[in-house]
Amino acid sequence: MERRSNADCSGYTGRDAGVTAGFGDAYRRRSRSLAAAVGAMVLALVMTACGGDPSAGGGQDTKPVAVTEEQLAKLPKATTYDALEQAPADPAKGDTSAGKNGTGTVLHPKQTLAVYDEPSGKPFAKLPVKQISSPTWVPVVAEKGDWAQILLPTRPNGASGWVHTTDKSVEEAHNDFAVTVHRDDFTLEITKKGEQIGEWTIGVGKDEHPTPTGRQYIIASIEEQVNDYSPIVLPLSYHSESHETFGGGPGTVGIHTWPDNSFVGKANSDGCIRVTKEALDELVKLPLGTIVEVV
Repeated sequence: MERRSNADCSGYTGRDAGVTAGFGDAYRRRSRSLAAAVGAMVLALVMTACGGDPSAGGGQDTKPVAVTEEQLAKLPKATTYDALEQAPADPAKGDTSAGKNGTGTVLHPKQTLAVYDEPSGKPFAKLPVKQISSPTWVPVVAEKGDWAQILLPTRPNGASGWVHTTDKSVEEAHNDFAVTVHRDDFTLEITKKGEQIGEWTIGVGKDEHPTPTGRQYIIASIEEQVNDYSPIVLPLSYHSESHETFGGGPGTVGIHTWPDNSFVGKANSDGCIRVTKEALDELVKLPLGTIVEVV
């Protein structure tokens, strides 16, 4: 979250860059058939991947609690601007298997979906079709029958939830890519199915505003319209743990360039990950929902 011209990557001031929408060769896409719910029920959905075994959990096939359109409208949104303290925690927040296996399964909601605290549990949020101005794509970290546990882009860091994936309101894809950030070594690595396709020296958060560690993911691709420090900013699903807000935004951690290379190999940002132009050129090719493991 770098402050420049009274804004930064936590207060996104641009439009969808359209470069990581999750379509094209970067994704192997397939349709997912879902069953219609009773009455005006709206079903939840989302993804599962992050390099783990999404089949873990067996064949639990329980129906979701019915949610009417009116009830859905009253649920809080699961976006970078929101906090869902009641959300289940990522069951493997420190998991680093995506760097070896790829992100795995990712989901895109074709309509606003209810998010539950457990399979057939209580709905506590809704997942919109867009995050900021980009299409919503979320990684799946576990599956139980027709239910998928997905990572959410809200506070607290590592928030997750369950969606029912038996309705035509979900699009599913497989993501072979992952990003690994080593804070102590000041390196960022992109891998595809575990094979390195690029590595760069970067800058990270200073001691008082560290870049948060954990399993996070790219939620949007923003073409900057106001700030001049980076042509495109890639906001992540995590937030600063020392800034509640920053630059007019919710303190979202992002990946972006900087006007000069004074950041390279240093901890001098307010939490964001600063990269070179060459690194950003490769990062913007990654699909939305790609796991970023910060260790």
